Amino acid sequence: MAHRLVLIASEPYSLPILRPLARQALARGHQVAWVANDAMAARLAPDEHRLRSRRALKAFAPQAVFATVHRIPPFFPGWQVQLFHGLNLHKRDPAQGHHRVQGLFDLYCTHGPATTGPMQAQAREHGDFVVVETGWPKLDALFGGPSDAARALRAQAGHRPVVMFASTFNDPLSCSGECFDEIARLVARGDHYWLLTLHPMSPPERIARYRRLAGPNAVYLEAERLIDMLHAADALVCDTTSVAEEMALVGKPVVTVRHRKPQPFMHDVAGPDGIDDALRAALASPGARRELANVYADSLHPMRDGHASDRVLDAVESLIDGTLRPPRRRHAKPWRRFWRSWKAMRELLPG
Repeated sequence: MAHRLVLIASEPYSLPILRPLARQALARGHQVAWVANDAMAARLAPDEHRLRSRRALKAFAPQAVFATVHRIPPFFPGWQVQLFHGLNLHKRDPAQGHHRVQGLFDLYCTHGPATTGPMQAQAREHGDFVVVETGWPKLDALFGGPSDAARALRAQAGHRPVVMFASTFNDPLSCSGECFDEIARLVARGDHYWLLTLHPMSPPERIARYRRLAGPNAVYLEAERLIDMLHAADALVCDTTSVAEEMALVGKPVVTVRHRKPQPFMHDVAGPDGIDDALRAALASPGARRELANVYADSLHPMRDGHASDRVLDAVESLIDGTLRPPRRRHAKPWRRFWRSWKAMRELLPG
């Protein structure tokens, strides 16, 4: 049976999470519409139908709405589904991190045992949402093999090792500011080919500085290209960004700069001056910590068949047809959340 689904694209990182889901939903015969602010709407393809007003949203009458950020306007119609925007368990305290519960969603689609267990415990406590371990739609492409675009990135490197640099946006977890001079030096040296990307919420002037490093030894790419970068790179240099977890899923070396909670598979260094030596060691023995990475990856995202989007849709279809239900419906939201959500609603549906 066909259903009506809405995808909220509120940030640039939303697109690579939601697009695999949209493709599978359309393949199943569902109707799909997008809700986006003006900046994100400019990134939508012509065939990605955008709802531009609250009247259009009401007329579409979605049966389920998907979000990748922590908040969703609570007066959106339909079941409200959280997909999350990262794998990282250690970026912040659990009460403030990716996987916190705020009473705004009916279904949480978790990625693996590390998040499913704790969230199921909260589901039993709260009683107004359900948790289904589906995997993360963003990673469907990661497990499908390299794309032509990823192969093209490797071709640009010639015979040099390909190194990816990624950084989160929020200080003090971000290393992109303090690492710029060292990354610029390593790029200029030319013995590696660099794939550079910063979180889209990083300071614009910092993004501009890294963009200026592009040339024969480096390219700057937007967050939508992360999967291509992960396939193309031989190693990753980063901070406490969830890209480290994504690289662990493909078993490649990871060098971190003062990771908040470094894991055994990471080559963690105290500052920028340790990057070069750690990277050399990582590239010299790329398989040395692969088993450690695999153990960690199994706790994060054990389902690596590329069908997370299908499992999400299975769960949502069960929610819509009534075979899956929270024990009770969610309570009304506090006014503070209502007001913040109202402001978001005005940005997403300006008409």
